[in-house]
Amino acid sequence: MAAPMAQLRPVTHLLFDMDGLLLDTERLYSVVFQDICDRYEKKYSWHVKSLVMGKKALEAAQIIVDVLQLPMSTEELLHESQEKLHDLFPTAALMPGVEKLIHHLRKHHVPVAVATSSGAASFERKTRAHKEFFSLFDHIVLGDDPEVRNGKPDPDIFLACARRFSPPAPAEKCLVFEDAPNGVEAALAAGMQVVMVPDANLHRDLTTKATIVLRSLQDFQPELFGLPPYE
Repeated sequence: MAAPMAQLRPVTHLLFDMDGLLLDTERLYSVVFQDICDRYEKKYSWHVKSLVMGKKALEAAQIIVDVLQLPMSTEELLHESQEKLHDLFPTAALMPGVEKLIHHLRKHHVPVAVATSSGAASFERKTRAHKEFFSLFDHIVLGDDPEVRNGKPDPDIFLACARRFSPPAPAEKCLVFEDAPNGVEAALAAGMQVVMVPDANLHRDLTTKATIVLRSLQDFQPELFGLPPYE
């Protein structure tokens, strides 16, 4: 736990990251980037991965090229990785506890939305097998949305997502769910509380800023934030 229970504020609106939080796509990114790095005897380590999680695709590719000093351009890495991911994305499964939580929130009329750095094309492929599930959300804000000028850790995407509720949701009444350090920073910069569900491989030092930290969404207790408890 990153914050004392007494400091948790009641919320009314929930905002969800997608990659690695709702969908098991981060594993696919790891496979593809390590496959490319193998050619140059480089390691796509969790240190590097933690720097790019939650970033827009082009920015993520730039960081990987720079940090690992790959002998290729950012555009070349982006193009090759996107080609490899194209066929993998539709295989992405929902993460544990996700369906139970979203159905519970919908049952109790709690407004929910998705705020993902994924662009429209990759979002379509990632969610192809889960269209019914994603139809449960009030709205979805993508990384290539005109209102999202800057990617995470800037707060643009969460602020835009909160504005699109009807009526717009105050930041202090929003709770964000994230798996990435950049996403946690973005939520806090937006003035929102944030539940972090990090991969077990992520260094614990990168989880300390979150409001609370969970091993799985299965462990989330809605009542801690003034939401209806599970029956």
